Amino acid sequence: MERLPPGVREFVIRGAELCDPQNIHICDGSPSENNTLLTLLQQEGMLKKLSKYSNCWLARTDPKDVARVESKTVIVTDRQRDTVPIPLEGVKGQLGNWMSPQDFERAKSERFPGCMKGRTMYVLPFSMGPVGSPLSKYGVQLTDSPYVVASMRIMTRMGKPVLDVLGDGEFVRCLHSVGQPLPLKALVNSWPCNPEKTIIAHVPDNREIVSFGSGYGGNSLLGKKCFALRIASRIAKDEGWLAEHMLILGITNPAGRKRYIAAAFPSACGKTNLAMMKPALPGWKVQCVGDDIAWMKFDSEGCLRAINPENGFFGVAPGTSIKTNPNALSTAERNTIFTNVAETSDGGVYWEGLDQELPPGVTVTSWLGKPWKKGDKEPSAHPNSRFCAPAAQCPIMDESWESPEGVPIDAIIFGGRRPEGVPLVYESFNWNHGVFVGASMRSEATAAAEHKGKVIMHDPFAMRPFFGYNFGHYLSHWLSLQKREGLRLPKIFHVNWFRKDENGQFLWPGFGENARVLDWIFRRVEGEESALQTPIGYLPAEGALNLQGIGGIDTNELFSLPKGFWEREVQEVGKYLKEQVNDDLPPQIMEELKGLHTRVSRM
Repeated sequence: MERLPPGVREFVIRGAELCDPQNIHICDGSPSENNTLLTLLQQEGMLKKLSKYSNCWLARTDPKDVARVESKTVIVTDRQRDTVPIPLEGVKGQLGNWMSPQDFERAKSERFPGCMKGRTMYVLPFSMGPVGSPLSKYGVQLTDSPYVVASMRIMTRMGKPVLDVLGDGEFVRCLHSVGQPLPLKALVNSWPCNPEKTIIAHVPDNREIVSFGSGYGGNSLLGKKCFALRIASRIAKDEGWLAEHMLILGITNPAGRKRYIAAAFPSACGKTNLAMMKPALPGWKVQCVGDDIAWMKFDSEGCLRAINPENGFFGVAPGTSIKTNPNALSTAERNTIFTNVAETSDGGVYWEGLDQELPPGVTVTSWLGKPWKKGDKEPSAHPNSRFCAPAAQCPIMDESWESPEGVPIDAIIFGGRRPEGVPLVYESFNWNHGVFVGASMRSEATAAAEHKGKVIMHDPFAMRPFFGYNFGHYLSHWLSLQKREGLRLPKIFHVNWFRKDENGQFLWPGFGENARVLDWIFRRVEGEESALQTPIGYLPAEGALNLQGIGGIDTNELFSLPKGFWEREVQEVGKYLKEQVNDDLPPQIMEELKGLHTRVSRM
């Protein structure tokens, strides 16, 4: 404890007094510490070693603890309006959950006293971003879950190097408990959690995160959505930069020219697949900087530079295959923790969409621990099952992915899963229109949260579950960048890989073929006149999309703009923004909405 910086020591002492652990362990992040923890997890039955791979492990959670719990995720501020816009009367707000400081203190005092009895409290110093980068931020997490320690070691730069640079500097205080003091009652799958009492709270004014009752994913790996988006988006507003739910990729054309692109998609819309894409176009190369989160800051020359604050991938397993994402499969072949996937009798993993034939005689045990065979009604893996793998293992990581100054962003892409009406790609008219396009994003719901069914949900900027402050103020922050002198703002685009024909078949093959869309975006960034002005934005001009070697694409249908659909879209987006953002909606967004309405009515 003596070697801890004073601020960290005080945080640890206060946490220990509150939670009453049996032991305190300060994590150094070393391989030997990690091996000890993995062995402990194996002994406790929380992890099982997968003999087919090198240093890979399987965890099965309690079926009540399998996803982010948006309904129990709150932001704590004195004024409700600092956290969320006040919706129209009679409308339920969808842009985050506010909690008063008094209710938060009450919730904390009902849960945390003595919650680590009999357990070890692990102290995790971690860096979001390369240690020492001017774009990085630091955190310290206290947790009673060794699974969280092993996962945070993959997802962040964790341990002694962080303490060495932290000194008396600022850090985000992260407190986490599974909420099961020892001695335990009976556990499901040896997985401690307390779903009835789960709460994930953020106190942005104090740079504090407090999470109780869940040991799963973004609820417990507090560097992920809690810090990297909710708290960081508020820090970014205060300091004049952007913390976004975006992948970052580098793309090089056949002439050797390279550009970097950031892209925001809701969960299960192919972020990881795009970030690690194997281009179908000859001579093109894609490299991955990050698959989930981008922190972006303008440099002294006015160039927007981005880092991936994470150190690993926490990817959705189902649907990942040799066809969809060979690089992700390759990344997860060693040093990986799998959670809630199925297990094969030869010591491997299995999930829906894996597209690999099982060897003769090999059987499958589902994520629920039951025998499973193809054709069974229940899936073998949970739809939100995950692989947690070190980013450095990805075969196409960009050589600058850990560059302290970040990579220069030339284009920003928004997108969602839209089965009808929305074309394959279009470009915004200007920055304000691009911000409106981000604010208007809608997509089919996914398994990453507790929503059910394939309803089209509003998901502005793919940030709806992750805003750390009032979405209206967030829009104003984005719009304000237009007014800052000397900034070179990236072009903004919207893509939709998921449009279907009347028979429900996808009109676009996606995956590696998406390089054809990136090729057009690349050329637009370079200033090529290859676009057609339409009511919704610039579409690729006739013949501008390189479709050589790809047959049977109905471009007329893929780029059609049905008037009836767009009239409904204008109404839906307008209704959502007026009801949900209400008085906090910036006037520029209303102007863009009116402009779209006028243009669509003239179609």
